[in-house]
Amino acid sequence: MAEASSQIEGFVAPGFERVRETLSASFAAGEELGASFAAIRDGEVVVNLWGGHADRQRARPFTRDTLTAVHSTTKAIAAIVAASLQDTHGLDLEAPVASVWPAFSAHGKGRVTIAQALAHQAGVPGFPDPIDPLLWLDHDACAAAIAALQPMWPPGSASGYHPVTWGYIAGEIVRRVAGRTLGVILREDICAPRGIDFWIGLPEEHDARVSEQTLPSRIPDFGEIDDIKRAAFLTKWAAPDGRSPLYRRVEIPSANGFGTALAVAQLYDIYVQRGGDVLSPRAFDKLVERRYLGPDLVLPFALDWRAGVLGNSNLYYGPDPNALGHSGRGGSCGFADPAARVAGGYVMNKHSPNLMGDPRALTLIGALYECL
Repeated sequence: MAEASSQIEGFVAPGFERVRETLSASFAAGEELGASFAAIRDGEVVVNLWGGHADRQRARPFTRDTLTAVHSTTKAIAAIVAASLQDTHGLDLEAPVASVWPAFSAHGKGRVTIAQALAHQAGVPGFPDPIDPLLWLDHDACAAAIAALQPMWPPGSASGYHPVTWGYIAGEIVRRVAGRTLGVILREDICAPRGIDFWIGLPEEHDARVSEQTLPSRIPDFGEIDDIKRAAFLTKWAAPDGRSPLYRRVEIPSANGFGTALAVAQLYDIYVQRGGDVLSPRAFDKLVERRYLGPDLVLPFALDWRAGVLGNSNLYYGPDPNALGHSGRGGSCGFADPAARVAGGYVMNKHSPNLMGDPRALTLIGALYECL
């Protein structure tokens, strides 16, 4: 244990030592390569810990400033940006996507509302037919191809997780309404003024800070496979190549956010603050209004969808079912509990096959709540 503890650096406020012990134990058990966990309570940082290595060769330390790809943990951050357009540009989440993006009406998708699309109800979780995977790295062309898709179920009738296409839909709505991209708005209006180290569309000068990621030992368990799940996750063209240098530059608000655990906690703290100075009360309420609760057609469990963020019906984000959060491929997550006044972020570069509720994250969040 002493050797593992020496890997852990950073800060815990008095009374939160249990969180450091938990992260140390995870390293001691061989569950981590490099990882960081951070938490904010009442606007104050109470935990900011990191340790391990940023590369597979274990030659580069995982530091305070290491950036990690958080995959779908990005979605609830992108959702804040989309929701902010209610205040800045009069965006109506109940309006059809086609009202701002006419091409999206193809094949009967004309009635899909913005809120439904952000709650994974548009019926286009992926490309059922082969595409060149390089299409994902051309935002405009990929968005146009998604708009032209025929839905795989009646839109609005159910949710089916859109692992990557969600980001192009959200990004295109934002760009058409605001005249700036989602990543630019996040950087210029939210992150830069607050000193938050999170990026959707990573500038090249930050590449040296990015940690390498390891793949899980097996594919996730999706349950019985059908065409919908296959299109979402299980084809050779279902996702962009994360090894391409272009992957970091292209804005994919569903999948390629890069940041620190502290940055994730800072952004999810906007949910704790019920919008804070980023969203008006009305815009926040529309963001977190429940849009769907029930079995998902892609992920093998029931989900509580809001307009881009998850309700905590599965208790992945602490003991309060009214908390909010989102998880990312491999194990990362961000969470927000307005009642406990706490937000947190967990990032790591050793992937597990868990789709949501990674045991490492659950253990850290549990330790945090023991300290509250």
